[in-house]
Amino acid sequence: MRYTLVILTGTALSLSACAAGPDYKAPASASLGVPAAYTAAQGAPLSDEALADWWRSFNDPVLDGLIEQAVANNLDIAQGVARLDQAREALRQAGASYLPSVSASGSGGRNFREGTTGSIVDANGNIIGGSSGGGSSNQFSGSLRASWEIDLFGRIGRTVEATRADLQASGYSLANVRTAIIAETVSNYITARLAQERLRIAREQLATAQDNFDIARWRVEAGLVSSLDQEQARAQLAQQTAAIPQIETSLANAFNRIAVLTGQAPGEATRALEAVAPLPTAPTDIATGIPADTLRQRPDVRQAERALAAATARIGVAESALYPQLSISGNVGTTALSLGRLGDVITGSLFGSLAQLIFDGGATASRVRAQEAAARGAFSAYKSTVLIALEDVENALVADGNARLRVTQLAIAVDAASNSAILARSQYQAGLTDFQTLLNSEQSLLSARDGLASARADQVQAVAQLYSALGGGWQTMNGRPE
Repeated sequence: MRYTLVILTGTALSLSACAAGPDYKAPASASLGVPAAYTAAQGAPLSDEALADWWRSFNDPVLDGLIEQAVANNLDIAQGVARLDQAREALRQAGASYLPSVSASGSGGRNFREGTTGSIVDANGNIIGGSSGGGSSNQFSGSLRASWEIDLFGRIGRTVEATRADLQASGYSLANVRTAIIAETVSNYITARLAQERLRIAREQLATAQDNFDIARWRVEAGLVSSLDQEQARAQLAQQTAAIPQIETSLANAFNRIAVLTGQAPGEATRALEAVAPLPTAPTDIATGIPADTLRQRPDVRQAERALAAATARIGVAESALYPQLSISGNVGTTALSLGRLGDVITGSLFGSLAQLIFDGGATASRVRAQEAAARGAFSAYKSTVLIALEDVENALVADGNARLRVTQLAIAVDAASNSAILARSQYQAGLTDFQTLLNSEQSLLSARDGLASARADQVQAVAQLYSALGGGWQTMNGRPE
């Protein structure tokens, strides 16, 4: 039995190198259509350290605290951690198939025999037997069974390879959720601060509209102008008053979203944010590196690559069913009338079995072809993810550049509109111009101020979008997949 086991094991080890299916190799950047540089490349490659905490470049302690809360308490991240734990246990289960399966059983009991009393008489009346008494006895047994599948053509190895890739993909999925939650928290924080700035502008313009109405009413009462000026001023005042609730709704929505992102109920959780604060300042020195860096930095790209590796390994799992399967099984048992004598007599057996598929109507071969198609689909999904990542970076670069230009020009527009409004008001008070001119200048000033605030927010949003597109925010997470 010992020599049989050694021979079978040696044969299995010599054949296990012949794993079914293709060996996976990550696709080269050229096959994915990755260009050598971005259209609007900026500076040297970003390091993992620079990307890890990119939001700190805004120098806003309140935002830093919100990100810490979101990373620690967000429920989407918690779900991702649970899925990662499931994938980790699946890998342990797959790896256990390399080892023998051993089970043991034991039993014990007591046998009883009922006795009879009296004489046994034959047909001639002669006594031929006496009485027999009852009795009892103990019986114990134990057995040990083992079975082991020899991985001749790599079915187990390919399964482990695929499950390991699934585990890594789950890790990158968690990283992708983390980066998305961070980006969404930053976006909603910027939206909240923008709403506060727009509220400030709207309330200042409301005060101006009230002044215009008072001036127009005084001039009407003085008989200097017709009631048309007063009605136009009243319409301006009403429209400006109506704009404020809409901005307040946007602010409340941003606060409520931030509360949920940080794992809290809306309401008290964001009370501290109600204190008005300026928009964060966007950094100007942002390096993007080269497009190939995106393949390393973006967790969704790495997740798609690991999904391709898993799909490729599963081709081997399906193909291994076409080849012979070798398994070894054995058992050891004993039976005795007392526990102390269980080891006196031991019996056992060892068997080796070799199974080969002969005919199944082409079902197994079809499964191989189906898995090959799944691998081709996974490659297309990987390439699509890469191209979308490059698109995100290019869009963010364009948005950042254009936002900076808009801020510069709108700052000029605000200055000019402010001077125009001051002149129009003084001229209207002096009776040198009509109310429509004043109304138009005030409306231009409101539009310019509101546009400048939005442009500054867009500039910060574009920088956040760029950092997110480059794959920042997960480089220092616990349990980072490697």
